[in-house]
Amino acid sequence: MRCRFVKHDFHARFSAAGKIYRYRIATTSVLSPFEVGRVWHVISPLDFTALKSCSDLFVGRHDFVNFTANRGKSVESTIRTIRAVRVRQSPGLFTIEFEGDGFLYKMVRMMVAAMVRCAQGRTALPEVRQRLLGIDWSGSRMVAPAVGLTLVRVRY
Repeated sequence: MRCRFVKHDFHARFSAAGKIYRYRIATTSVLSPFEVGRVWHVISPLDFTALKSCSDLFVGRHDFVNFTANRGKSVESTIRTIRAVRVRQSPGLFTIEFEGDGFLYKMVRMMVAAMVRCAQGRTALPEVRQRLLGIDWSGSRMVAPAVGLTLVRVRY
């Protein structure tokens, strides 16, 4: 940790150059009491290869209009750049990290939900790719629960 002097127009949110979010998914049959409220508990098995393939679609500059929820406020732009998506697997646990220049309301949770649906075989990769094209989407827009999401770092 460190601190330093900043300009008077510095804003903790609007001066950020990027953020890293981490989302954790537990796939064990019984959830550890130490993980309650810290992970999304998905009992069905997830295909790591499909999860990784879906995550690769999000890397780059895209219009994420179909991966955000409307809070009643208009957003200047829904175009964001995702620099990296890292997917790791350990016994009974998947960890997904998103690094980008900025994120929209519920964007990470909607991307995770799309990835999980792909890993369960409930959604095909071309469907996720079509949503990323920014075309008006009328299909289901599942949102992963907030319990697995953590803001890891803000880059200035």
